[in-house]
Amino acid sequence: MQPRTLFRTVAFAEAVTWTLLLIGLFLKYVTRTTDVGVSIAGGIHGFVFLCYAATAAFTCINQKWTARTGLLAIASAVVPYATIPVERSLDRRGMLDGGWRLAAGGEKPRGALEKAQAWVLGNPILAVVLVLVGVAAVFSFLLFMGPPDTWFA
Repeated sequence: MQPRTLFRTVAFAEAVTWTLLLIGLFLKYVTRTTDVGVSIAGGIHGFVFLCYAATAAFTCINQKWTARTGLLAIASAVVPYATIPVERSLDRRGMLDGGWRLAAGGEKPRGALEKAQAWVLGNPILAVVLVLVGVAAVFSFLLFMGPPDTWFA
């Protein structure tokens, strides 16, 4: 899967999970019928949000985006549906073009982040397992912490 396809897929998934979460919030706070939607959609959205952040950071390194562009891409997940216009803007400007530049036979990695990315590209199955375990660990910790509005209460 090329950087453009990966980024586009996860950006779209993040927007879809926003929809699920907003429906859950509507059912909980407007119709006052159930909070099950928030419980389920909130968890799914949180997981996809973390996956999107990891994907945006990974794509940022590969595409040599500026720190500002990378942070904007990651931050776009906070605003409902903002990942879609950000993805489209990056694509229009050619910032998602090309393959994985640090893959085998590609550029020589410079610095720790590029070396890590080159390792990931050389060991994709192990890397996916490690990333999923890492995201699941962060996700589990956040579930343990409870809803964000209760963290500092």
